[in-house]
Amino acid sequence: MNHSLLLLTVAYALLAFLLLFLCVWTRWHVAVKIGLVALVTVAYFVAYEGWQESQGWPAQVELPQRFVLLAVVTEEPSSELGHKGNIYLWVNALENNKPAAQPRAYRLPYDKDLHSLFNDAMKKNRQGNSQMGTLEPPNGPKGTGFSWMLPGPGEKPRIKISDLPRPQLPEK
Repeated sequence: MNHSLLLLTVAYALLAFLLLFLCVWTRWHVAVKIGLVALVTVAYFVAYEGWQESQGWPAQVELPQRFVLLAVVTEEPSSELGHKGNIYLWVNALENNKPAAQPRAYRLPYDKDLHSLFNDAMKKNRQGNSQMGTLEPPNGPKGTGFSWMLPGPGEKPRIKISDLPRPQLPEK
């Protein structure tokens, strides 16, 4: 078991014990005790969501503007099970033209065009050509100011995949 997960479990067990102690041995009003139970319950779920973001679960945030594609797993939609499908990406963000310290997992809703795009990119990746992805603003009329950079409801940014440039070696 992960050391951090064990510490988190022990911390919640101690918190639950403290809550039980306060609810049984104090003469506080019943509404205060119910409020404490509700607060600890909500805190548990908030911490659980934060824990998922830090432990390799797919991030619920937008892809970075530029990234190196490491792996792709596709779950195609299933009408029998009522599953809409997902595309899971393992990418390494590019910051100042250098890879980030750690890669991250992302989940995108299934799209047939994205499926074929990432499938082709992984074929090239297996042939030894590392693939770089970039996010481009969605198609459509460009507004004034910065509003065109933010996708509206139902709009999705376009993802472009290209070969990662070969590193330039210094001259001798």
